[in-house]
Amino acid sequence: MSYKALYRTYRPSTFDEVVGQDHIVKTIKNALANEKIAHAYLFAGPRGTGKTTMAKLFAKALNCEEGIGHQCNKCKNCTSIIEGNHPDVIEIDAASNNGVEEVRDLIDKVRYSTILGKYKVYIIDEVHMMTPGAFNALLKTLEEPPAHVIFILATTEPHKILPTILSRCQRYDFSKISDTAIKERLSFVLEEEGIAYDEEAINLIISLSDGGMRDALSILDQVLAYTSNTLNAADILDIFQLESKDEKLALIKDLARGDTGSVLDRIQQYVLKGSDIKRLTSDLLDIYKDVLIYKRTHSLNYVTTLKEEHISELAPIFKEKDLINNIDILLNTIKDFKNVSSILPLFEIGLLKLTAATNAEVEEVAIKPVEVPKKVISPAQVEEIKPIKIEQPVKPEIKKVEEKIEDVQPSLFDDDMISSIPLDKNLLYPLDSKINEDGYILNDDLIIQIFTVAKKDIKNNLMSEWDKLKGLSTHPELGSKATLLMDSHPLVATNNILILTHDLNNKVNKINNMQAQSDLQKITQIVFKKKMFVYGLTRNESVALQQKFINLKQVGKLAKPESIEIKMIGE
Repeated sequence: MSYKALYRTYRPSTFDEVVGQDHIVKTIKNALANEKIAHAYLFAGPRGTGKTTMAKLFAKALNCEEGIGHQCNKCKNCTSIIEGNHPDVIEIDAASNNGVEEVRDLIDKVRYSTILGKYKVYIIDEVHMMTPGAFNALLKTLEEPPAHVIFILATTEPHKILPTILSRCQRYDFSKISDTAIKERLSFVLEEEGIAYDEEAINLIISLSDGGMRDALSILDQVLAYTSNTLNAADILDIFQLESKDEKLALIKDLARGDTGSVLDRIQQYVLKGSDIKRLTSDLLDIYKDVLIYKRTHSLNYVTTLKEEHISELAPIFKEKDLINNIDILLNTIKDFKNVSSILPLFEIGLLKLTAATNAEVEEVAIKPVEVPKKVISPAQVEEIKPIKIEQPVKPEIKKVEEKIEDVQPSLFDDDMISSIPLDKNLLYPLDSKINEDGYILNDDLIIQIFTVAKKDIKNNLMSEWDKLKGLSTHPELGSKATLLMDSHPLVATNNILILTHDLNNKVNKINNMQAQSDLQKITQIVFKKKMFVYGLTRNESVALQQKFINLKQVGKLAKPESIEIKMIGE
C-alpha cells in the first residue's frame, strides 16, 4: 500500500476533532441541530487552517445516514466522502476551472437530483481565482439554488471576491491555529506514530508552520523522511537552513557590543551556509521583543521565545530605549525586503545600524571632556608646605632573560605528509553521469538514487572532519579547491559520492568542472581517507530535488536501497 501523508492520515473525521476553530464548529453544529441550513457559505482564512476539511465534515453531517448533524464514518455516505468519490459531493478547483464555460456546465448539473445522499454539496476551492465573468454567471444560481444544493466557497483572499457574491453567502473567518493547539496535535501524532521527539524540535516546526496545521504536519512529514524514526531540533535546522538559538543569542551579544567584525563574519557564514535570512531577521525581532516585554513587566508569563536563562543574560545588557530603537531598525528592514531583488545587502545594513548605534554611544562617552575642579591655595598655605627631599632612585637590577623560541607546529597537511599518502590517480565518477564541455551532469533520477542509498552517519563523519579542510587552504596546488569545499555545505554522502550545496551558481559550476574533479578527489582522499566523486547543487536545485525525493517516498515509488547499484568508473 502506498504511503499516506500525515496531514491526510490525521485529517479530522468529526467536528470534535477540529483544532483551533471552536467558534466555527459551534456555529455550524448549532445550525445543523436547529436545521437552519443556508444555501451558500464562504470559508475564508489562511492556508492550512481547515477550510476544506470543515467543508467535507459539513457535507458528511448533511448526508450521514444516521441523520443531519451526525458523522458516523461508517455508513456508505460517510465512507464515500472520506474516500473522495461521493457522487453528490463535488470538489472544484477554481484555479484551473475559473472560466464562464466551466461555471455554465456546473449550473446545468445543479438542477439534477442527488444520487446517494440528501444534499448535493459543491465545494469550490480557491474561489477568488474565478474570473469576473464566471462570478457573474454564478450569481443567480448562488442566490436561488435548488433546495437540495449547498455551495461552500473556500478562499485565502476574500477581498478579491465580488461584493455581490459575498452578500449571498454566510461568511466564516478561519483564524491561524494557536501554537498550543498545534503543539498538542503534533505531540499526539508523534505518539501515535511511535516517534521519539524533543520539545525544541516541535517548537521549531510550529514556528515554520505559521499557524497552519496542514503546514505543520507536512513539515513533520518532510523531517521524518530525512531522519526516519526520531525528531530533533538539529535535523530541522539542517533541513531548513535555520540558525540555532545559541547562534542567534551570540549574534545579539555581538550587536550589543558593537563588534562589527564579528557580526560581518557571522553574516558571511550565513551566506555560505544558505541560511534563511528573512526568518533570521524575524527571529532577532522576536528576541528583542521578548527582552523589552520582560524589562517592562518583570514577568516571564508574556515571553514567548526565550527561556529564563536567556532573559537573565540579555536583560542587563539593554536599556529600554535601545531595545525600541533596535526593534524599529529590524521592522524597517523587514518592510524593505519586499522592495528589493536581493535582501542580503538590506540585512547587512540593518545589522550595521544596530552595531553603529552602540558604537556611537560609546564614542560619545569617550570624547566627553572631564572638568577637574581647581583648588586655590593661599600664600599662608604655600609657606607651610615643606620641601620634599627627593632621594636618588635605586637602579633596579636588570636580569638577562633568555628568550625561548618554541618550535613552530607544522601545518596539518604539509607537502611531505601529502606525498606520503598513496593517492589513487584513477578518476572516480558515476557511470550514468553525462560529461560535456561544462563538466559533469547528473540527471534527477540518478540524484534521487544517491539520496536513497545515502547514509546519514557518513555525512556526519564528514561534517566532524570538515574543519580539517582549512589545513589545505594554503596549499599551492589544492588550496583553491579546498576552500571551495570548505565554503560549501554537505547535503548527502555515500561511500564514494559526496553531494554539496552552494548558494552561488559559479561556485557550483567550478565544483562540477571536469578539471577540478581530480583535485577534489585528492582532497577527500587526504582529509577524509576516502576517495569520493564530488558534485554540487545550487540551493534551489537542492530544495526541488529533496521535495521530489520526499514526494516519491510518500507515494511508495522509491526503489529499495538494497536494489540500487550505482556503478562507478575508476574503482
